[in-house]
Amino acid sequence: MSSWLYTDKVKDHFMNPRNIMFDDEDFQFDAEGKTGNIKCGDEMIFYLKIDPDTLTITDCRWKTFGCASAIASTSVLSEMIKGMTLDDVRNITNVDIMNELGGLPDNKVHCSVLGDKALAEAINNYYRGHGMEDKVHDAESRIVCECLNVSEEEIEHAVLEGARNYYQLQEMTKVGTSCGKCEDDAKERLAFYLDKHFQINVCVQT
Repeated sequence: MSSWLYTDKVKDHFMNPRNIMFDDEDFQFDAEGKTGNIKCGDEMIFYLKIDPDTLTITDCRWKTFGCASAIASTSVLSEMIKGMTLDDVRNITNVDIMNELGGLPDNKVHCSVLGDKALAEAINNYYRGHGMEDKVHDAESRIVCECLNVSEEEIEHAVLEGARNYYQLQEMTKVGTSCGKCEDDAKERLAFYLDKHFQINVCVQT
């Protein structure tokens, strides 16, 4: 898509977000997950209601301090996951979310990651709270971006999936898109994994 062109579906989900949590709503949830940092400008919280017998998501809510693309992406994600099992939900990627929206502006692709990360944390929260530690998916590698909880493992995965410069890395992981303090560290990791997996020696630039 061109840099700032939004599809009608993105506009619809931004103007009429589905399953958003209102302050006065008494939503009884079984799990919650949070990502981002309000001080850095992006924060997302996901709430899930889960059938304990089938581990299926029966309902959900979310709230965010984020941009139009983050709101639209999370809105459509909240519709996608209802009726799905927790394990199946884990297979949803930000590419699936963007496809459901008909695409996002080039400069906003990374925003589709925010809801996905909060959802992953909510699923982990449920498993931990119900004695299923073996199902918790935690990145054991070092965290590079503290604001958005992006690990070295995620950067490596992005490189393996096609990230060849810092801009592409940001699109795929959202690293460095909040306060930006991790930019140098993230670029070093990007260069390291490019050399490790593809023998590409580059001076990493945005």
